[in-house]
Amino acid sequence: MKFTIALAQIDNVLGDIAKNVKKHVEFIRRAKVGGADLVVFPELSLSGYSIKDINWELALRPDNDKRLTPLIKESSEIAIIAGCVEESDEFGIYNSAFLFERGKVISVHRKIYPPTYGMFEESRYFSPGKSVKAIDTTVGRIGVLVCEDLWHLPLPYILAQDGAQAIIGIAASPTRLAGEDARIQNAQINSEQHKAYARLLSSYVVFCNRVGYEDGVNFWGGSEVVGPSGDIIVQAKLFDEDLVFVEIDENHVRRARRLSRHFLDDDVHLVQRELRRISRER
Repeated sequence: MKFTIALAQIDNVLGDIAKNVKKHVEFIRRAKVGGADLVVFPELSLSGYSIKDINWELALRPDNDKRLTPLIKESSEIAIIAGCVEESDEFGIYNSAFLFERGKVISVHRKIYPPTYGMFEESRYFSPGKSVKAIDTTVGRIGVLVCEDLWHLPLPYILAQDGAQAIIGIAASPTRLAGEDARIQNAQINSEQHKAYARLLSSYVVFCNRVGYEDGVNFWGGSEVVGPSGDIIVQAKLFDEDLVFVEIDENHVRRARRLSRHFLDDDVHLVQRELRRISRER
């Protein structure tokens, strides 16, 4: 299977869902004109990142929130991944990624590791997700993670073992205002990580980061797709909005796994057994 993915590296308006939905629709239509089968937006793309105590007002229900209607309609022709604040049936608040397809939300991933260290304070406002799994879509089997989730080794590994050939991470990765070298270093560190995951899991790694400023914090962009052999296929601009396209080809995953069998030969049962032992000993 082959499909085309578009990375919509956007800035958004803090706390204004209506304006953000309008921008999403603009980029979705540009993605469709460009031939994309799936368009990916950054973390919390519908709300902005630094929402803090207005999280309740911005929380969306994937099954019945009319604010999502424009995206629902667009998804009849193109699959869409967007980031938002989600309210659960139990009234919990989550930093989530919605996957729109065929005129509905077919999957929700709740960020498992909302960070609370350094400048981050997400755990004050979001509950952690409790599960991660691959998703069957019109473009094949994929996995979705949110920002900090990509910094926890087991999650990409689990998705790949669950059959995801493309691991998609949406992010709002910030850099405090600093010298240009420090910002570029941040981009390099993330890219090196994506290359390592792609090589070790023989899978595509897709990273969509936002741009813009909120409360003096800069978001650096640099969205990219890394192929299953660890090569960067496409990379968006630093610091500016961008829309980039790339073809995802299952044959490249097949080739990578046949030429180097480390992923195919990985022993999941050994991993399970040893993790259970470590858990008991702790």
